[in-house]
Amino acid sequence: MSLSIDVTTNLETCYALRHEVFVGEQGVPVEEERDALDAVATHLLAVLDGVPVGTARIVWLDETAKIGRVCVLQSARGTGLGAKLIEACVAVAAAREGITRAKLGAQTHALGFYEKLGFEAFGPVYLDAGIEHQDMAKALR
Repeated sequence: MSLSIDVTTNLETCYALRHEVFVGEQGVPVEEERDALDAVATHLLAVLDGVPVGTARIVWLDETAKIGRVCVLQSARGTGLGAKLIEACVAVAAAREGITRAKLGAQTHALGFYEKLGFEAFGPVYLDAGIEHQDMAKALR
């Protein structure tokens, strides 16, 4: 098994993965899945045995790296790939000068997953694209 997770400029592949998971599986309205932040974000792509299977993006806000649009294809879930994708995002964020924390909006069913990776929930539960989320953060320095 060969896995690579790297910063990418192959946005069409990232968008296709996100469309399959968010629009196809989770029913997120297609007009809400992409936004203006895609143009300024850093995108990561996970490739397993030559096949793209996951993606995430990082939006840079002052000292915060906001991780978002995290998805893994159903065929690759339960393999640890999601954790590796988040760890890769955290590593990219930690390597960037001036970035002191990583933040994300977690779907509430995934709070435990992110807690195991060192994130702590804060603030109220809110709806994003009709799905319950809660903000989480992790100090990087």
